Amino acid sequence: MRLPLLQVRDLRIGFQNEDVVKGISFNLDLGEKLALVGESGSGKSVTALSFVKLLEGARVSGRVLWTAQDADTLHPEATDAPHTHDLVKLSERQLVHIRGQDIAFVFQEPMTALNPLMMVGDQIAEVLELKRGMTREEAWHEAVELLNLTGIPEPVRRASAYPHQLSGGQRQRVMIAMALACRPRLLVADEPTTALDVSLRAQILDLLNDLQKRFGMAVLLITHDLNTVRRFADQVLVMEKGVVVESGAVDAVLTYPEHPYTQRLINSQPPRNVVDANANAPIVMQAKGLRVSYPIRRSGWKGWFKGDHFVAVQAASFDLRAGQTLGVIGESGSGKTTLALAALGLMPSKGTLTIDGAAWQGKSAQDLSLRRKVQVVFQDPFSSLSPRMNVQELVSEGLTLHAPELDALGRLRRILVTLAAVGLTETEFPGLLQRYPHEFSGGQRQRLAIARALVIEPQVLVLDEPTSALDATTQLQVLQLLQKLQRERGLSYLLITHDVSVIRAMAHHVMVMQAGKVVEAGTFDQILNNPQAPYTKILVGAEA
Repeated sequence: MRLPLLQVRDLRIGFQNEDVVKGISFNLDLGEKLALVGESGSGKSVTALSFVKLLEGARVSGRVLWTAQDADTLHPEATDAPHTHDLVKLSERQLVHIRGQDIAFVFQEPMTALNPLMMVGDQIAEVLELKRGMTREEAWHEAVELLNLTGIPEPVRRASAYPHQLSGGQRQRVMIAMALACRPRLLVADEPTTALDVSLRAQILDLLNDLQKRFGMAVLLITHDLNTVRRFADQVLVMEKGVVVESGAVDAVLTYPEHPYTQRLINSQPPRNVVDANANAPIVMQAKGLRVSYPIRRSGWKGWFKGDHFVAVQAASFDLRAGQTLGVIGESGSGKTTLALAALGLMPSKGTLTIDGAAWQGKSAQDLSLRRKVQVVFQDPFSSLSPRMNVQELVSEGLTLHAPELDALGRLRRILVTLAAVGLTETEFPGLLQRYPHEFSGGQRQRLAIARALVIEPQVLVLDEPTSALDATTQLQVLQLLQKLQRERGLSYLLITHDVSVIRAMAHHVMVMQAGKVVEAGTFDQILNNPQAPYTKILVGAEA
């Protein structure tokens, strides 16, 4: 009888005095696709990281039995008895041969996982030189082949690109190519599609599925997206607060969930709870013929003498009224984030863009009054919040610049009121003001980022993918908070997203972008219930 590739037995993980994984057990066979599902903080990522001891300062007990297998051990007639090791007991030196070679990881955000100072081909080649003993030339050619294998166009040229020169989907393909460099038996994909738009998400899942079949490896998919689980996995484990509450075949668990927590995950679609649009509300942000372009270098010798430019946003026009949400939706590379940066005065643009009737001047002193009216909430609060500043310092930073008339007591009062408005209080979080971002969950950090933007009482919030890095139930909580703040404060939102369900929950008007152009715009009902452009129909259809 063939042993499973991975046997987890009574795995327990703790930090200081708190246990985060509380005695979980499961098997994973070679060639199997297993999904580990749960909210932020459920313990799913630390479970996978514990396999190869990538958790600094953690207490790990139990057994993680690894049975080294080759593809031919899938056949019943295979006679060689593979060796089994307990990964928990292996030393750092012994684990070096397993990390990357037998067990490889694809992480959620490739922009932070990849080295920004190295070309992507060099980063893949480095793995091949270290792990497979290839020469520099051999490793480079293999890196190009791996990029080609993952479907990156023009792999020779892309191998010489830096991470920032690639799209989100291309960076994720680079991460997959790097993970596959040593032909691992187990690929751990930790939220590999969370930050991608719906079409790219489907492409990456199809790619992983194809590569899993081609190489016969096992895949442990860590995700909070149940649609991803349905599309990709064979088996599923549902985790809540460090405990497996339900497990089984994907169809059985997601169609007939037994545990209340699983039922809540499945029923966490955000409801629409917004005030009806007022057509006569004053315009707080307006764009007419907005155009944003980037300088790029021409290929060949002509590039020595004359540059070229890439148009990221072409002739975009919109009106954003008080108390309303304009949802901008499109794939990665459609120009929606560039549009947001132009709206924030962080990107030079042509055409007309005004905030409350005034235009950005591109000078700090003149633009100061506009910056008080427009604030931003980014996609990943862990990256946008300084890890060296505590809550009081983070939230008060804007007040120091934009509300100098407040004394120390006035600032403290404003900070506490704003934090309470987003659901962060001293009662629930003792010592709240002295805590640091890493002491909060993903959803709590996003609330903190919203408080930081709200504290100066802006008219407009630019929300750049504010929930795409969050699990389903936390996403629901953040969207309900944003809906509540809009109703109570009359805020206007410029909402940038690739998620149609977020548009359904929040938007009054919708603008659809593709390749820098606005292909369709109109009311929420017009765009989502009666789309006219073929591209819009694809986006809305991909939600199903």
